[in-house]
Order: sequence, then structure tokens, then C-alpha cells
Amino acid sequence: MSFANLKSGKTDISKLVSAAQEVSGGQKTKNKYEDERKWKPTVDDAGNGYAVIRFLPAMEGQELPWERYWDHGFKGPTGQWYIEKSLTSIGQKDPVGELNSRLWNSGNEDDKETARKQKRRLHYISNILVVSDPSNPANEGKVFLYEYGKKIFDKLMDVMQPQFPGEEPVNPFDFWTGADFQLKIRNVAGYRNYDKSEFKSQSALFDADETKLEATYNQLHDLAEFVDPSNYKSYDELNSRLQLVLGHSVGEGATAKNEALTQTAEASPSIATPEPEIVSAEAPTVAETSSDEDDTLSYFAKMAQAD
Repeated sequence: MSFANLKSGKTDISKLVSAAQEVSGGQKTKNKYEDERKWKPTVDDAGNGYAVIRFLPAMEGQELPWERYWDHGFKGPTGQWYIEKSLTSIGQKDPVGELNSRLWNSGNEDDKETARKQKRRLHYISNILVVSDPSNPANEGKVFLYEYGKKIFDKLMDVMQPQFPGEEPVNPFDFWTGADFQLKIRNVAGYRNYDKSEFKSQSALFDADETKLEATYNQLHDLAEFVDPSNYKSYDELNSRLQLVLGHSVGEGATAKNEALTQTAEASPSIATPEPEIVSAEAPTVAETSSDEDDTLSYFAKMAQAD
């Protein structure tokens, strides 16, 4: 900038303040592990949050408007983290699943407690349109990936498969006959609670404006990557990492490799502090790691065919 321009111009104070906050840590910045395609609700200092989203249909070539997968996230006795997707997500044997089964069946209560801490965490992922995001208005009207747990999936199932007489099934993923979802987050005993979340009345998205609907459809993200075997580590790779975390790995470079992997894990807040809401229920028995609960999936598939 020349002196003449400096003299005639005005300094943008907001830019200076913003830059200073980023440097000093006063403003949250994105890290390299963050997937910008994913939307996450924002909560206040009390742990409460609110947003309205719309679940979107499956894109062409995909049977269902969601995918699901499991992972493990725990700290071993070495202080190192094991943060990996479980091969059970793609129907293969997983070293942590096998270890947990042995621990659970050992008859030792301490082993059972260890297995509980190392159990699989269930994730669902869908395309959504953010209708209202008071904490981040810039997200409104955009299509994102949304990762959620069993509690919210149960809300979806409740409207797809109503329990009471007189209630008609609703396809919450439908452009024309679906419904907006009010995401209401509360802090209950230190954990995120979604019990108050609910669907609004059925309504056509964008008042059935086909131009807007088609534009939204064309922004859908491919969910297949989350269950693509090429995106999973091999059994041997996972087992090697597990042995490092458990302290069973020996030989030159083991300690250095442990430290490097831990730094990678702890660099991401989403890795170091996984949300309890997406933790799968109860002890990881053999049945828990092999059963897919396909009744919910087959129900939705039949419902889609009926349409």
C-alpha cells in the first residue's frame, strides 16, 4: 500500500480485531481435520442449542437416505488414543471387537468394564438442508452432511413407523410430504440431550418450487464413501495400532510412533472428546458386533417401494 492510499483510506478495525482474536485463540478457527461438508449444531455456554433442519432424500443410485457406521474411540493404558472406524461397519472382523468379546466373556468384572469403555459407537449420516440456524445464519439454505446418533434416528423411525392408532406414516426425507425437524439440545447431567427434538407438521420444501428442489437435489453429497471398504484400514493395520495403544508393541520406533499418532488424535476436538450421544448401548458382546438390526432398513426400503 502506498502512502497516498494509506492517507486517503480508512483502516478496517474489524479485520484487525478478527485477526488478533485468531492469533490469541479468542476466536475458534477451523482445523485441518474438520470436514466442511458436515454441519454441527452450536450450543451456548449452558450446553443448549436450537436449529431447524430438513432431512433430504437419497440421491440416484442409493437405496437409502442415510448410511451408518461404527467406530471406536478410547484411551489405552499407555495414555495413547485409539480412534478408528470399525471394520464391522462393512461386515468384516475387527480387532477391537474381538478383544472386547474376549474381555466380556472372561467372567472378570474389570474386563467387562474395559470392554464397555472400548465399545463401538454408532453413527448415522444423512444429507440435510439447514432451514434455521440462529447461531450461524450463514448456514441457512445450504445442504450439508449431518452425523447423528441413535436418539435422533429413533425420532425418524417414530414418524416412519408410528405406534398409535390414527397416526399415518410420514417419510421425513421426502421433498413434498416430509417435515422440518426442530433440533432442541439440552444439557442434562453433563451430556447432550435430544429428547425435546421433534418434527413439525408435514409440508412441501420450498412450497414445492421445482426449480429450488432440483437445485437442492443436485447438491446432495454421496454417502457411499462412509461404507466404502477403500476408506477403511485393514485388519492388520488396526491391530498394529491397537497393540501400540495397549502398550503391547515393542521394538525400535514404537514409542515415537505412539506419540505421533496421539498428537494427531488429540489435535482434533471431535476425536479427543467424542459426543456421548452417539455411543452405542450397553456391553459389546459378539452379537452386538455382528447384528445389523436390518428391520429398520428393510422397513424403509419397503416404504420407498410403496411410493
